Amino acid sequence: MTQLAGRRAGFPGWRGAGLDALAGACVALGQAPLSAWYLAFPALIWALSRMLRPEGWRRAAWAGWFVGAGYFAASLTWIVSPFFVDPARHGWMAPFAVLLMGFGLGLFWAAAAGLAAGFGQRALALAALLGLAELARGVVLTGFPWAMVGHFWHDWPLVQTVALFGATGLTALTLFAAALPLVSHRWGTVAAVALLAVGSLWGWQRQTQPEPPDRVARLRLVQPNAEQHLKWDPAQARILFQRQLDFTREGTPADLTIWPETAVPYLLEYAPEVAPIIAAAAGGNKVAVGIQRVEGDRGWNSLRVIEGAGAVTATYDKFHLVPFGEYMPLGDAMQEWFGIGAFAAQVGNGYSAGPGPVVLDLGPALGRALPLICYEAVFPQIPRRAETRPDWMVQITNDAWFGTLTGPFQHFELSRLRAIEMGLPMVRVGNTGVTAVIDARGRVLQRLGFGTAGYLDVAALPGALPATGFARLGDLPVLLWLGGLLVWSWRRIARPKLDVAAPQE
Repeated sequence: MTQLAGRRAGFPGWRGAGLDALAGACVALGQAPLSAWYLAFPALIWALSRMLRPEGWRRAAWAGWFVGAGYFAASLTWIVSPFFVDPARHGWMAPFAVLLMGFGLGLFWAAAAGLAAGFGQRALALAALLGLAELARGVVLTGFPWAMVGHFWHDWPLVQTVALFGATGLTALTLFAAALPLVSHRWGTVAAVALLAVGSLWGWQRQTQPEPPDRVARLRLVQPNAEQHLKWDPAQARILFQRQLDFTREGTPADLTIWPETAVPYLLEYAPEVAPIIAAAAGGNKVAVGIQRVEGDRGWNSLRVIEGAGAVTATYDKFHLVPFGEYMPLGDAMQEWFGIGAFAAQVGNGYSAGPGPVVLDLGPALGRALPLICYEAVFPQIPRRAETRPDWMVQITNDAWFGTLTGPFQHFELSRLRAIEMGLPMVRVGNTGVTAVIDARGRVLQRLGFGTAGYLDVAALPGALPATGFARLGDLPVLLWLGGLLVWSWRRIARPKLDVAAPQE
């Protein structure tokens, strides 16, 4: 980019772009596992100020793009981990993945910053538009609502407000509070502190309320700790399968034993003897296993319940698949239109999507459970789409793909958010962890060590709370609030004042 072309396009120069990216990266300090909200929130005020400094929509969009790129690249460093499962073949792609993810998601913030330049009250307009951009980010191109700025409150009582208006609402509240000091340094700062303090006090008070009665049912959560680069090696797969059988049969059988995502390395359609072996290890009691299943040329990433002599009594097929990881976008269309089957799920090259959320009735003792497979727990709307309200949620996942530093712990915190939003307990079973039991207010009741092989025995399932505000209304209140804030910010456009000149002598 020549200097002249850069000026015409509004590019701020590399020094300014670097400061913008640094401001965004500092906001990422609030994400797990650092969880330093006390650093991230002041950094968010700085980041917003960087987006408000330039005049004109082009310069503002550039600032928003680099702030967003710095934030998302720093928050999502775990994205490199899948490329190092086979480093000799894919390791070279890792730096490009971080840049592509950062600058790709940063486009949402660039659009918000550019549009805010046309409003009279730019600071509040920017907060509202960023809130809408984060809502859109969870939907566009199948969505990716990971690393919202509201997520960095996960260890603070303020996080309880997601029961009222969801994670997007907490993100919008955080952006609004960060914008207030930029409207008025003195009174805006006071208002921001008061807003966050009131929300935190409400959250603390909610955490002190009596707990709903437990459901008397015994669970066993199995964590085999399979390293991803060995998971599908035939010899290692047999060892891991046997390890899970041993954990299942040890001691008194549980009412329900849960294995993580793709824990069974065999297909029941071609190895029918596997289901009776699993059932026998549990003494005929229920075992929910992560497994692949096939019909003809199609395959699914599934959870199946096995019991008795090996009967499969319930099946859930994952429906929100990972683009480029579990399926290729437009892969089936390329097969139908052009006869290119290399990317088509319908000829076995990728998973097919299930019909949608399914609530499984596991009997009087265990009640009704809503299964979520892997990153389906990232999406706030999925639990709301179930036809009936479940008694609890169960997530099976293989977080070995996400490395050992940040990804698994961020994914775990998103599961906690889903529990608070819905007022439902969450039982989470991970291949390498985090395996845990979470109550309906997001508190971790039991947890198995990360990166260890073992099992967690659960004496009783936490009870469910009544349907929360978010469970009933979803994001509608947030959309109305942000829309109203935008209208008010637009009406604040300054009108030119008439200069009244003194009469001339």
